[in-house]
Amino acid sequence: MKSENDTLVSEFLFQSFSSFHEHKLTLFVLFLTLYLLTLIGNVIIVTIISIDHHLHIPMYFFLSMLSTSETVYTLVIVPQMLASLVGSSQTISLAGCATQMFFFITLAINNCFLLTAMGYDRYVAICNPLRYIVIMNKRVCIQLVWGSCSIGLLVAIIQISSVFRLPFCDREVAHYFCDIRPVMKLSCADTSLHDLINFFISSLVIVVPMGLVFISYVLIISTILKIASAEGRKKAFATCASHLTVVIIHYGCASIAYLKPKSENTRDQDQLISVTYTIFTPLLNPVVYTLRNKEVKDALHRALSKKSLA
Repeated sequence: MKSENDTLVSEFLFQSFSSFHEHKLTLFVLFLTLYLLTLIGNVIIVTIISIDHHLHIPMYFFLSMLSTSETVYTLVIVPQMLASLVGSSQTISLAGCATQMFFFITLAINNCFLLTAMGYDRYVAICNPLRYIVIMNKRVCIQLVWGSCSIGLLVAIIQISSVFRLPFCDREVAHYFCDIRPVMKLSCADTSLHDLINFFISSLVIVVPMGLVFISYVLIISTILKIASAEGRKKAFATCASHLTVVIIHYGCASIAYLKPKSENTRDQDQLISVTYTIFTPLLNPVVYTLRNKEVKDALHRALSKKSLA
């Protein structure tokens, strides 16, 4: 006889976009296109920042780290989702599911806190410009990136240990990847405590960095408004516009996905919401920071000019 802690299933089956069966090919083409654009865009950003010495400053160091994290984040989820849309196997072992969830949680939280570090960088640059080089030195930048990653790793270990200690009786995951809520729904046991812990942790890792970014921008805006010249205010706002755009959409999507009541949306609605932060949000990084950022565009033009002259 199996004890309560024994797992009753050995693998999970993703339901993916089963309700959109007649549109699967269209979704595959759309998601593949967006995925390739995301990969290409993030690779370009990381490459340009690494080769152009004009961008060897904290702001772009954090951006390159965010682009790298977003790239790995999409690699963990999107290829399997694309495979399921064209009829490949939609099963995943428990170990594979735990691994996917581990990397997803680690990188998602890492991205949240990297955006916070970028907000702090903008705060120091605008509110304390004379001490910027001293405050945002290389050691501090590395510590902020390491801190972001460490928080993600710690939360992922706690969450994985909590979820995969449960016994599972059902094997059909109502999702296209191993997210916490859909997997916990497959458990035979009462998950009320786990749900509460999950909501508490989700709230902390979304609300805390979001709150810190909000405080940074309150201080930034109050400082900008004190600038005497209109040109100076415009330039200061321009340095923050790209980051603020990404922050609003990133935290907005995360809040809708993880801070809503458990049973508020249907499975299809949950999957469509998930598409925003697994497909569309990672694409924001290269799009916003190349189309709205003059320094990145200038660096790209310099790189292309050198290549054409070579």
